[in-house]
Amino acid sequence: MRLSEVLNALHGESGSVQVRVPEDWLQGRSVFGGLQAAIAVRAMRSLIGTDAPLRTLQGTFIGPVDADVSAQAQILRRGRNTLHVEARIVASGEVLAVFIGIFGSLRESVVEQIAMLSTVVEHTEQTFPFIAGVTPNFIQHFDAILTVGALPFAGIPHAHARYRLSLKDEDAAMSESHLLAFADFAPPLAMSALRRPAPGSSLTWQVDLLVDDLTPYALAGWCVDIELLAAGGGYGSQSTAIVAPDGTTVALGRQCMAVFG
Repeated sequence: MRLSEVLNALHGESGSVQVRVPEDWLQGRSVFGGLQAAIAVRAMRSLIGTDAPLRTLQGTFIGPVDADVSAQAQILRRGRNTLHVEARIVASGEVLAVFIGIFGSLRESVVEQIAMLSTVVEHTEQTFPFIAGVTPNFIQHFDAILTVGALPFAGIPHAHARYRLSLKDEDAAMSESHLLAFADFAPPLAMSALRRPAPGSSLTWQVDLLVDDLTPYALAGWCVDIELLAAGGGYGSQSTAIVAPDGTTVALGRQCMAVFG
C-alpha cells in the first residue's frame, strides 16, 4: 500500500483514529517511525482541523508498535497563535509512543534567517536497495540514492550522509505526512561504522517545519542531509535537514538514536 492509501484507511472519531498497517510499512518488528508520526498528526488534525500549519513535532518511541495502530489525541493548550496537542500511540492500554505537535498561525516578524544546505561535496552515487529480510520493509516505498557518506554496515565511519529521495505514492499530493516520511527515512548514521547488520532505533525525534505550504512540491527529487553530532555507549545524536526539489530547506530535525552494535 502507498502512504496515502494507508492514511486514507484511517477511521475513528474526533481525537481517536485507528488503522491496520500492512507489513510493507514495518521497520523490523515495529511500524516505521515516520508513519507513526503521520498517524499521530492525523489524530491531532481530527481535533483541530487543517487551518494552522504544523510548526514542530516532538516524539519519543517507547516500544514496538505492531500492525494495529491506535492514536489518541488531546489538546494541551490553545493560545492566541499556537496550539499544543498531544497524541499517544497505544495498544492494550500500553503507551508505545508519545508525540507533541505545536501548530501556529503566521506572525509578523522582522527576523528572517534562511536555512542553508551544507556545502559538503557529493562524491558517490550508491543506491540504497530494498533487500527482503535485511533492510526494513518500508524502504521499498522509496527510491534512495546515497551521494555523501557510506551505507549502513559498510564498516566505514562517517559523520555526514546525504540521500536523494523520491517517495512512491502515485497521484498523491505532497503533504506534511509525506514530509514526516522523508524526515525519518535515514538510518542511524553511526551504522555506517558497523561491519555487519545490527538493529538500531530512534529514542527521541523532533522535526521543525519551516514552510507553511507543501502542496507545490512533487514527491521526487528531495534531499535529506544528516550529520552525526556525537556517538558513544551505543547511542548517537544526529541532525537532519530536509530539502525540497527546488533547493528550499523545508524542515530541520534532531534525533537521539540507539545502535545495538
